Amino acid sequence: MLGGEVTTQADVEPREIAREAIRDIGYTDPRLRFDADSCGVVSSIDEQSGDISQGVDGQKEQGAGDQGLMFGYACRETADLMPMAITFAHRLVQELAHLRKETDKMPYLRPDSKSQVTIEYEDDRMTPKRIHTVVLSTQHDDGVTQKQIKEDVRDILLRQALPEDLLDDDLILHVNPTGRFVAGGPHADTGLTGRKIIVDTYGGKGAHGGGAFSGKDPSKVDRSATYAARHVAKNLVAAELCDEAIVQLAYAIGVSEPVSIDVNTNGTGKLPDEALCDLVHEHFELSPAAIIDRLNLLKPRYRKTAAYGHFGRDDFPWEELTHVEALKRDAKEAVA
Repeated sequence: MLGGEVTTQADVEPREIAREAIRDIGYTDPRLRFDADSCGVVSSIDEQSGDISQGVDGQKEQGAGDQGLMFGYACRETADLMPMAITFAHRLVQELAHLRKETDKMPYLRPDSKSQVTIEYEDDRMTPKRIHTVVLSTQHDDGVTQKQIKEDVRDILLRQALPEDLLDDDLILHVNPTGRFVAGGPHADTGLTGRKIIVDTYGGKGAHGGGAFSGKDPSKVDRSATYAARHVAKNLVAAELCDEAIVQLAYAIGVSEPVSIDVNTNGTGKLPDEALCDLVHEHFELSPAAIIDRLNLLKPRYRKTAAYGHFGRDDFPWEELTHVEALKRDAKEAVA
């Protein structure tokens, strides 16, 4: 089921786009009881509400497409300045997809999968010590034993996806905890796009305003302002002004400038949070139009965000460290 409202003059065929996506995921075998060529695709995509579009496009300065709170987060746990647990969770399912599509090391794999990682920290609750627990569910052919799958996950997947220095004999590993995962994908369990907002972001670290990203164009600040908040937070941490940062933005529908900007470093800032917030005001334009322009959000790039999260990947402009030197310079002047 495809549903939604759009304003466009483009000529697109949403049913074929859906089938192409299903095919790329790997649902091509009718025996899975859901495949790209035979599944039904029903489209109910209509024109956008005029009441909404006039608040967004009918203004001299483009207004926010909705009200709400948006958060961005960054920390020093990984090279991408992301929380370690979500980085490893994404890495596990990325590697699982690679094993399924490109190798014959685990030939029984089917497309559906999900993962969860628990990290044990040192006493300061800031320094990762070891991987405590891995939960991994992967769809599989009928007939393969759970013992075989768990052995392969431990001996093949974990060794390729996770750093050995964080793995030890005390690792708790749950593989397909129900004991069987043959029926998967939309045939077994369906839901609306937007349910998985935590795996799309930081795995529960930082904060989340509640709005999903996927399926929304950048006039919707649920998407664009969340990307901008991550951009701000990552640049603050990369500039060594703090060890972690939660950036909160708030908007009113039809109003171009955010009604609130807040920075919280949880006590790790080299400057007071209020001073860092002043730097954000000075260096980042955070109206929807400015965000769209700075991050080039009208360029078609969103398909990559539909899996493996929206953050911590170098191929997105909101991950670029464009403001680090300017932030460092002005922070030094503020201290002086």
